[in-house]
Amino acid sequence: MVGGGAAARAGAGLFSRYVKEREYSSTCGFVCSSARISGVKRLWLSMVIAATGMTGVAEADGGVRGVDVSDRTGDVDWENVALGGGKFAFVQATEGADYRNPRFDGQFGGAAEAGLYRGAYHYAQPHESDGRAQADYFLQNGGDWISDGQTLPGVLHLEDNPYKDKNGKNSCYGLSTKGMVAWIKEFTVKYRRASGRHAIIHTTTSWWRTCTGNSAAFASNPLWLARWGSDPGSLPKGWKRHTFWQSADKGTLAGGQNSFNGSESRLRALANPPAEVMVSGETMSRTSYKVVVTNTGPYPVKDIKVSGRAFGGQRVVEAPACKFSGTAVTCRVKELPKAKKVLFVFTTKPRKAKGTVGMNITVGSVKLTLKAR
Repeated sequence: MVGGGAAARAGAGLFSRYVKEREYSSTCGFVCSSARISGVKRLWLSMVIAATGMTGVAEADGGVRGVDVSDRTGDVDWENVALGGGKFAFVQATEGADYRNPRFDGQFGGAAEAGLYRGAYHYAQPHESDGRAQADYFLQNGGDWISDGQTLPGVLHLEDNPYKDKNGKNSCYGLSTKGMVAWIKEFTVKYRRASGRHAIIHTTTSWWRTCTGNSAAFASNPLWLARWGSDPGSLPKGWKRHTFWQSADKGTLAGGQNSFNGSESRLRALANPPAEVMVSGETMSRTSYKVVVTNTGPYPVKDIKVSGRAFGGQRVVEAPACKFSGTAVTCRVKELPKAKKVLFVFTTKPRKAKGTVGMNITVGSVKLTLKAR
């Protein structure tokens, strides 16, 4: 029987999902009936707290203040926003697949010059084109994430159809709940693969319930909740906390009035995420083991070391692009660009035809055990 190694993720999410799917044993890893199982662990290559998808504890003073602006806002006095306590700004970049905010460059750049964290948002028009096409348009017109210490992940803006009289569509743009969920997945997956960040989702609880069937499929995407009033109220399914809250369309600061549900240090962490590498391993047979290292984060990662050691009375006899001797093997990756992966295949020679054999794999703090019998 061939078995895989343990699986986990730094932070919440992946580990709990794997536990639900497979019985976990502290000595044997995941106990599975399948003949070929991949063990998966996620490695965070930085001690910085991963801010994506989490918010921390809200500050007593209503969180960190910020604004959202578009072409309709006009010219913004960003110094005045900063002096008034604003720490971040969301700027509309695009809408649908053919509109770009003509003031975007000045607004986006002006927010940064005033020392604000800034992010771009895309106003979705799901009836006009598919999610991938609109994500691509957004990425090419200001929505791509920049590793400059000030840029927040891009935003997918989803609310009631504002052009019902013109396009004849309902509040959900004529899409079914299933179709809307599929559209959002297309957009968010495309954005994640291109930028290395999870897009923030801006929506209202009522729209989300009506138009997605209250889908819980997007918990990894930070929530920017729109609800004008004195409190954010109930949240859409899938989110336990909001990350941002739009509480009014106008106020003492320019544009819409918003707050970040956390400390300023957490906001900084959202703009400065840790590098992220996923390590997966698969037992192909008693004599063949596969390890894949994938850069799932927003930065190129340098100097990755993959170490392996065979056990069960076997030795390594082949490991392309790696150094090996006896039971040990060492591989190095000088640089792994974002969204890229590298594959290692190890071939062993057991001394006995029966009995448990396998390999222990180490990548940074991740330890993966692959077994076969």
